[in-house]
Amino acid sequence: MITSTTSRCAGGLLCLVAALMPARAQTQTAGSTTTAAVTTEQLTVADPYLEMRSGPGRGYPVFFVVARGQAVVVELRHTDWFKVRAEGGQIGWVQRVQLQTTLTAAGASKTFRDIALDDYLAHRLQMGAAVGRFKSEPMLKLWTSYKLTDTLSAEATLGQVQGVFSGTNFWHVSLNSEPWSDQRLSPFFGVGLGKFKNFPNQSLVGATITDAKLAHAMVGLRYYLSERFVLRTDWALYTAFVSDQHSTEYRAITAGVSFFF
Repeated sequence: MITSTTSRCAGGLLCLVAALMPARAQTQTAGSTTTAAVTTEQLTVADPYLEMRSGPGRGYPVFFVVARGQAVVVELRHTDWFKVRAEGGQIGWVQRVQLQTTLTAAGASKTFRDIALDDYLAHRLQMGAAVGRFKSEPMLKLWTSYKLTDTLSAEATLGQVQGVFSGTNFWHVSLNSEPWSDQRLSPFFGVGLGKFKNFPNQSLVGATITDAKLAHAMVGLRYYLSERFVLRTDWALYTAFVSDQHSTEYRAITAGVSFFF
């Protein structure tokens, strides 16, 4: 029975989490350089004013303000920033959240949901972290996945279970299917293989390390939250092949968040 982890086991995965954080920041910075042309569209300012900046970011100064009732034309998109032209010919950058309060030519509020969802559907690489329970013990896992097709992805997972009498590390690779990947709320399924290693507390008499092959099947639910973030929960059945004649099953449930780029 799995019941504790040594401080050495816990530290290893936590260090990996910390190491991934700067990598994520660098990735998002690099991703922000993507610029895309958009269909030219005229919008009317509905708020008291609309701030135009000299560049696509909050670090750039506001150099012009468009008053309520005046129109702007959207010319270019740069991640969440849009290049617009005012009636007087001034050209500047406006964040998406400000444009969401403008009105279209038909008088309806402007929505960018399709653009945001398109960003998610176009992504290939995704990384995430989750917490949960592995049998009855606390569990932490990290994963990264790469989309092979619109509905099929390859995923690699590193996990750690904490208990009272032993600690467990495991990893596995899996193939995941997401039949309704174009929906904001979407179920997914996966199967995979990996390795399972249990480290009993050294104070236990006759304690031996268990090193076994691992197979798992998973079903989960994904919800595209906003921007680059996705919420995810999953339930998995793990089978550890301890010997040729003996195997042990464990059930796990986790919930976490991932980001894509």
